[in-house]
Parts: sequence; C-alpha cells; structure tokens
Amino acid sequence: MKKIVILSMTVIAILFLSSCTSNNSEESKTQNNEISKSTENFDWLLGNWKRNNEKENRETFEIWKKTNNSEYSGIGFTIQNNDTIKQEKIKLIKLDKKWVLEVQPQDEPEPIAFNMTSYNDQEFICENKELDFPKLIKYWKNESKINALVSGDDMEISFEFKRIIEK
Repeated sequence: MKKIVILSMTVIAILFLSSCTSNNSEESKTQNNEISKSTENFDWLLGNWKRNNEKENRETFEIWKKTNNSEYSGIGFTIQNNDTIKQEKIKLIKLDKKWVLEVQPQDEPEPIAFNMTSYNDQEFICENKELDFPKLIKYWKNESKINALVSGDDMEISFEFKRIIEK
C-alpha cells in the first residue's frame, strides 16, 4: 500500500510538472538547445529525488524539470503514514539577468523569493535576509546525490537526496 501511495504521488507530481512545463514554440526549442552551452546550467537538479536523511516514518521527495533555459520547476512533498503532510512548488527562474529561487508552500498564496547570491556548475546559494527562517537556501551536487541546506539565524536543516531510478 505504501508503495502505491508513493507511486501515485510521484505520478501526480510528474503530471503536474508536465502540464506546467509544456514547450510548443520554436523559440522554446531553440532555447532548450542552447541551455547546455550556458555556464548557468542547473541540469544536475533534474530528476526524481528521495531524501536519505529523513525522520523515521517519513519520506520526502523532490522532482525537478527544466522548463526552458531560464526556468527550472520543481515540486517537493513529504509523506507520513501514507498521507502527504507537506508540499511546495519550487522554481529556479532567471528574472532581469538574475536568478531567483521561488518557493511556494501549500499554505501560502504567493511564492517566497530568494535571490541567488552565488553559483557555479555544482552549487548555488539563494538568500532572503528579510525572513526569520529560512534566510539562506543552498543546493549542491555531491557525486550522484544532491544536498540542500536551509538555514536561519540559529537553525539549519540539512537534506541529502539520492536519485530515484525509474524502471
């Protein structure tokens, strides 16, 4: 039963992201071909990920898709006792030549913006110092895994995700 719920949530998330990331124009196809040439490439985020270091009886997932050369879309969700207890939409988007990480928890009407303050081909850091928590969100590539750190003044939460292999 647990596998069915997880599989169902994954399918729902994939369908959601597919509907959000439809590219039909020739311009979008051209932009997608140019992405791999860019130094602002976050393709290492792409895929289905499961958190390794989650609390007992919980499972957390992130699913990332590329919309075009200036936007990546994601969804994150946590399941406990076969019930989704947390869900958020995530976007990494380039606005006015600057990258912004937008996070929209399920109970928030608008996304919360974090400005990218540094990045390279294996990591990025985004900040919003106006918030109590988190003030900083960092993602980085760790061999075949990805890690994330969410931190504020006196608190930080570490995430380690491994890729879910699709069969």
